[in-house]
Amino acid sequence: MILPSEKELRAALARFAEVRFAHDVHPTAQSGRALEDATYTLCVMVGTRTVAEALAAADVLLQRFGADRKAAATQEDKTLAA
Repeated sequence: MILPSEKELRAALARFAEVRFAHDVHPTAQSGRALEDATYTLCVMVGTRTVAEALAAADVLLQRFGADRKAAATQEDKTLAA
């Protein structure tokens, strides 16, 4: 599976949250289709079948991105100190 970039993942999560909120506040056929589309996109992006699994997988990926960023910064600090 090809992993999304952090930026792509955050954009998909933001889109999902936006349409989920809009559909919950004022459900219409259009908002339902938008929610299905955003859900599908998020699930495909993280390789899951349900929105609950997708959100959990997104959390894990975001933690990984943060850890990778922290490790890169630490390595850069060590390089500069040498």
